[in-house]
Amino acid sequence: MNEMEDITDNDGNSNEEFLFHQLLAMFQALALQQLGKLMNPITGKVERDLQQAKITIDMISMLQKKTKGNLADREKMMIDNILLELRMNYVDESNRPDDDAEIDSEDDNSKVDKEDTASQKEDQPGGKERVDKKQEE
Repeated sequence: MNEMEDITDNDGNSNEEFLFHQLLAMFQALALQQLGKLMNPITGKVERDLQQAKITIDMISMLQKKTKGNLADREKMMIDNILLELRMNYVDESNRPDDDAEIDSEDDNSKVDKEDTASQKEDQPGGKERVDKKQEE
């Protein structure tokens, strides 16, 4: 018996339907990781890369177009639902501000402000002494 022959499991699913489902599940999990909805199992962190998420969603959409008219009803419903879910999550994430970038830029701005203030005080007569006294307090 050839490994790729149509084998039916206990639920009546063919081997090809099972493999198609696994392929879609793999792409779905990858897209959810890229959208920042799932933890990356390699890094252990939740990471967001909307550009890569869009590419992954587009790949699933390409599979949908290339298999049109060749899918069982369950397979068609599965790919339609996955695309709907991923596209809605993509829109939500693309409308959400990037929290990490805002935090980093706020920290950088406050450091620059403090450094500018200190250097301006040092430039004034007796400024260095005032800065040193304030740091001691």
